[in-house]
Amino acid sequence: MSAAAYWLTNVRLESGYRYENGAIAGTETEACHIRIEGGAIAEIVPADRPLDTNLATQDAGGYLLLPSFIEKHVHLDKTILGEPWRAVIPAKNVVGRCEIEKRVLPSLPTTTQERAETMLGILLGNGSTHVRTHVDIYPEAGLSNLESVQRALESYSGMLSHEIVAFPQHGLLRTQSKELVREALRQGAGLVGGVDPATVDNDIEGSLAQMMELAVEANAGVDLHLHDSDYLGAFTMRRLAAMTVDAGWQGRVAISHAFGLGEIPVGEAADLAAQLAEAGITIITSAPHSAQLPPVPLLHEKGVSVAAGCDNIYDTWQPFGNGDVLERAGRLSERFRWIDERSLGQAIGFITGGKTTLDSEGNRAWPKVGDTASMVLVDASCAAEAVARRAERKAVFFEGQMVAGGHDR
Repeated sequence: MSAAAYWLTNVRLESGYRYENGAIAGTETEACHIRIEGGAIAEIVPADRPLDTNLATQDAGGYLLLPSFIEKHVHLDKTILGEPWRAVIPAKNVVGRCEIEKRVLPSLPTTTQERAETMLGILLGNGSTHVRTHVDIYPEAGLSNLESVQRALESYSGMLSHEIVAFPQHGLLRTQSKELVREALRQGAGLVGGVDPATVDNDIEGSLAQMMELAVEANAGVDLHLHDSDYLGAFTMRRLAAMTVDAGWQGRVAISHAFGLGEIPVGEAADLAAQLAEAGITIITSAPHSAQLPPVPLLHEKGVSVAAGCDNIYDTWQPFGNGDVLERAGRLSERFRWIDERSLGQAIGFITGGKTTLDSEGNRAWPKVGDTASMVLVDASCAAEAVARRAERKAVFFEGQMVAGGHDR
């Protein structure tokens, strides 16, 4: 349900770049009032204009307004948030890690739903109002993880939007989970997942074909976890891109991690990027410290959509993670040396579905009248500072309604 119409007053919006000696030296902002109506931005006026209206007002305190964030890759069913501290038990490979997880998670005193709700609260407080979560589907668990995560998401109804990936973490073929994934899609999952067709399922062609078959049958999207390195990973991506085009599924497929893109020669990566762009495949990275990242600048240049997500947040795979996708935008900036004002400001697009406050020429790109009023107030002078300094989130709005924080100074 949309919030009642009101004015959000004393908001700072980016208005353009400041130049010194022909170079961008900073970002200009202006104080504005924004009228919110029907969950959308209905009017933007300068702050020195009197508001002759009977509408309620909320004072934004002069904080900078950014589009709210999209958490594009998280596992709500895996987290052990809310449990006492535990580090990770070592494992030799993905299969070994899955076996540890299967033993540990059912033994915890808290429920999957409780832990998922804890994580959702953290994600929301950090500015994410849309969440794509992978949910493990395998024979021993059946659809229990899906059901628990759906209940957790229902408890946040009206506060954020979401997508659910039916994720056969232990191998679609290896665990013969096709029927379970099919049922998960019937029960509300909107995407089909997969993992390392070569090294988990031991059958690239068969695993990808079954994943695409399920997606087309259910009119669902696809999100493949692909950790496999260099030429093995690259070959898998080429086959998925070809199958995507054959199925007419352009724009509905994503590859998470895609480490192999960063491990093959640049010329070959450029050719593969062109194929991914033609297939409309999105690359999703968690910007890990310890792995070779896909070459985001090259992908961007070739027209490949790139997004960031937190992935594991304190679970049996990683003891790290804080649910702050703005930190991931900052981490991407560090890894690719985006240190100038324009590059840092544009990096916000990797966590907002491509929305940036200024376009590459320095004109206001967001917000505009008609945009959905899902947004976040941050304690920063500009988007570049927010990314570089991981600015404090003061308030979060979903479709015009404040759902986290409070913006008083």
